[in-house]
Amino acid sequence: MIILLVGSGAREHALARALSLDPAVAQLHAAPGNPGIASVATLHQVDALDGAAVAALATELGADLVVVGPEAPLVAGVSDAVRAAGIPVFGPSADAAMLEGSKAFAKEIMAAADVPTADPLVCETLDQLETALDTFGAPHVVKDDGLAAGKGVVVTSDRDEALAHGTSILDAGGRIVVEDFLDGPEVSLFCLCDGASVVPLQPAQDFKRALDADAGPNTGGMGAYTPLPWAPEGLVDEVVRTVAQPTVDEMARRGTPFVGVLYCGLALTSKGTRVVEFNARFGDPETQVVLARLATPLAGVLLAAAEGRLAELPPLEWRDDSAVTVVVAAQNYPDTPRKGDPITGIDEAEQVDTVHVLHAGTALDAAGALVSAGGRVLSVTALGADLAEARERAYAGVSRIVLPGSHHRSDIAARAAAGENLLEA
Repeated sequence: MIILLVGSGAREHALARALSLDPAVAQLHAAPGNPGIASVATLHQVDALDGAAVAALATELGADLVVVGPEAPLVAGVSDAVRAAGIPVFGPSADAAMLEGSKAFAKEIMAAADVPTADPLVCETLDQLETALDTFGAPHVVKDDGLAAGKGVVVTSDRDEALAHGTSILDAGGRIVVEDFLDGPEVSLFCLCDGASVVPLQPAQDFKRALDADAGPNTGGMGAYTPLPWAPEGLVDEVVRTVAQPTVDEMARRGTPFVGVLYCGLALTSKGTRVVEFNARFGDPETQVVLARLATPLAGVLLAAAEGRLAELPPLEWRDDSAVTVVVAAQNYPDTPRKGDPITGIDEAEQVDTVHVLHAGTALDAAGALVSAGGRVLSVTALGADLAEARERAYAGVSRIVLPGSHHRSDIAARAAAGENLLEA
C-alpha cells in the first residue's frame, strides 16, 4: 500500500510511526512532514492547505490512500479534492468538517441528533455576549466559533476576562459560542467513521492548561495518558450509542456523510456524560498515547473507513500497556514561543525503555541541526505495565532532552497513576 499523509505535527508523526510499522505499507509519504517524520517517510514540500496540489501529488505517487491529519486542510476542502481525483481519503469533506470548523454548527447537529451537551448561546455582538455571560453566570465558558488551534476557549470565573476574550474574537470578525459550564473530568474518545459505521478507539485524557495542577492559560495540550482506570464501565459503548452514532446518522441524513475521525471531547458531569466539543480529526496529544497502544495494524483500518467497509473489520486489538506522553514546549508558549533554539538529547531519550519522541514544532537550520520551530516542540511518549511505570519512563526521557528555555508539566497522569478516582475529586 502507498500512503500519503498530510500534515506536520506530532499527531502526524504518531500516525506516520504507526503506519510505518504496518507491514502492508510499502511506501509512506508525507506533505510537508517534519524532521521526525522524515525518518519514516519521504517528505514532499507541498502546501497542506492546497487541495489541488495534494491531489496532484497523490496521483503522481499512485497513492492507495491519503490520510489528512490537521483540521485546517479538512475545513479547506483538501479531502474533497483528493476524492475528486478518485483516491480514497481518510478525512471528512469540508462540509462534514464543519463539525469542528463551526462550534455553532456542531451544536445545531447535536440538537438535531439529541446528543447531550452544554446549552449554548451564539453571539455576534457585544450586547449578546454580555447577555449570555449574565444568563449562564460563572464559571464562564467562552469559545471562538471557528478554528483556533485548541486555544480559542476561555473558562474563567472572572467576568472581565471572559468579556475581554469574547471581545477580541468579535473585534477580529468572529462569532462566539457561550456555554453553560460542565463540571467533572474531561475525556477524549476518537471514533473512526465511514459515513455509516462507527468504531471507537480507547479513551484518553489530555491536559489543556500550561502549568501543573491545571494552572495557567489554555494550550493545545501539554500531555495525555490512556487507559483511564477511573472511567465508568461501559463509557465507550455509551458514547457510541448516545453521541457518535447519532451524529454520524444525522450527518448522513443531511447528505454530508462523515468519513474520518469524530473526536468526542466529553465531560463526565454530575448529571451524566456531556459533549464539550467535536473535532473532525485525531487529537494532539491524545493520538500519541492511543496509537502507542493499538495492536491492530493501522493502514487497513483507515483504508476500510475511507472505502466504507468498517463494518467488515474484526474488533480492534489493544496492548495491555499503559501509555503517557509529555509535551516539551518552547519558552513563552502558549504566548509567542521562542523559535530557533537547538534541540539535543532525543537519541538519549529514546534509549529509555519503550520511549519514542515525536516531533511537532521542529525544523533543521542552515547547518542541518535540529532546532525549535513552534510552541509545542516534542511529545515524549512511553509505555509501561501501568500508568506509574509509563510516567516514570516518559519523564526519564524528558529529562534527557535539552531545549533552552523549554517547559513541561510534571503532573501528567499523576493522579490517575496514584489510583485517584477523578469522578470523586
